[in-house]
Amino acid sequence: MNRQLLLNTNTTGQIIALIWLLFAGQASAQHTEAIKYGDFSNWVTRNIKESHIIGGKTKQVYEIAPSRVIDGDEPYVNEGGSPWATSNVMAKVCGITKTSNAVFPEERSAGNRCAKLTTRLESCKAIGIINIDVVVAGTMFLGRMFEPIKSTSDPYSKMEMGVPFTKRPKALVYDYRLHIPAGGTRLYSSGFGSKKTLPGSDKAEVFIYLQRRWEDADGNLYAKRVGTGRELLSTNTSTWVNGHNLSVNYGDISHESYFKTYMGLIPEEKSYCARNSKGKIVPVHEVGWDSPDATPTHILVMFSAGSGEPYVGTVGTEFLIDNVALAY
Repeated sequence: MNRQLLLNTNTTGQIIALIWLLFAGQASAQHTEAIKYGDFSNWVTRNIKESHIIGGKTKQVYEIAPSRVIDGDEPYVNEGGSPWATSNVMAKVCGITKTSNAVFPEERSAGNRCAKLTTRLESCKAIGIINIDVVVAGTMFLGRMFEPIKSTSDPYSKMEMGVPFTKRPKALVYDYRLHIPAGGTRLYSSGFGSKKTLPGSDKAEVFIYLQRRWEDADGNLYAKRVGTGRELLSTNTSTWVNGHNLSVNYGDISHESYFKTYMGLIPEEKSYCARNSKGKIVPVHEVGWDSPDATPTHILVMFSAGSGEPYVGTVGTEFLIDNVALAY
């Protein structure tokens, strides 16, 4: 009797332990869904001839989309269902065609490519007409750019930030490698006025925002922040950091211990833009934090070789990214 009871007790304990392990495994398991073209194996190569007055060279401008070559200076629109846009652009200023490219395909290993984001000084010089230098921090994001770029003013109006999305991921997952040159300075150069050297090295930046957007009767766009993940990276890596997780935190995080000011709501003067129902590009006014259990309407994801204001950066920074996914 006692022996049978002992056997039953041991068996029950083993079953309970097995059930606990199964549920613990399910609770800790994480599955990921790759963002389309987030392995950066496919790139469009655009061969664009710049104006003769600034040298007339044919430059390569790269986009993240199904692989093909485009010859000529036609404005680019996202191809093949790619959600990715970059800071790579074709500009036409004062009748002069100029390109800017700071995001490149890079061989990570044989037959395996990644994205390389760099901070560069783009120059455009034509005696008696134009003489500008612009700091460009390579950036890629979910959305699109509007070409041709016709000025360096109001950079946010030249891009649509974010794509429709209704899921609730736990984290943004990616591989990265980072090199920021030593020296502890940044350069400001917007193309107009004198260049300025600023103290402090730049940082690479990554964010994922989930927003619930709506439109009023006049076509104005508004949003509340559903989920937030944002980080600044400043430590150089000698090798790849694989499977890095940037957690998404839901609701109002402004009073949490991990909150940093750069995780806050987007200031009005820095509002990103999107297309309203009338087809017009307008600012998206982020007006508050949403409920922690709200369903988003849009996702914003951005990787950048710089974290400062537009036209500011540490020239020579290289930020390599691969295998971008969402974890659930």
